[in-house]
Amino acid sequence: MGIHQDELEAVNANQGSLNTPLPVAGSRRGKPGRPRNGDSGIFRKAESGHNSGHKAGPPRQEAQSRSGSGGDGASVQTTVVPVSARLLDLHSAAAYLGVSEWTIRDLEASGTVPRIRIPLPNAGELRKLLFDREDLDQLIHRWKDAR
Repeated sequence: MGIHQDELEAVNANQGSLNTPLPVAGSRRGKPGRPRNGDSGIFRKAESGHNSGHKAGPPRQEAQSRSGSGGDGASVQTTVVPVSARLLDLHSAAAYLGVSEWTIRDLEASGTVPRIRIPLPNAGELRKLLFDREDLDQLIHRWKDAR
């Protein structure tokens, strides 16, 4: 059982590809673990301009060109103003009043700040603590008048 000439040529042809250097360990992209400083990969911050909703930034202005038949170069300017949420969660309410989340819990437990209860279809209610921004504003006015 000798080696045929065709098999010998195939082995010699493949040896050239076997002599290529192997990649250095750790040089592959997408390796597991925390990304390096310059390689944030899929963990980059979104560039879409989306915010979480409770921090309002300055209004954005977008220019749109008209596609009219005149071609006079007139543009329409649209101002987008972010809408601030009326109901605030525990963290946002604490930040709004400048107190800790535990203080907000204590104020809710004592009845000083009313909690908004959202009913669910199965006769339960949403467990998330939500507070009305107007109630928090009234609380601030009461605290100011108490002086």
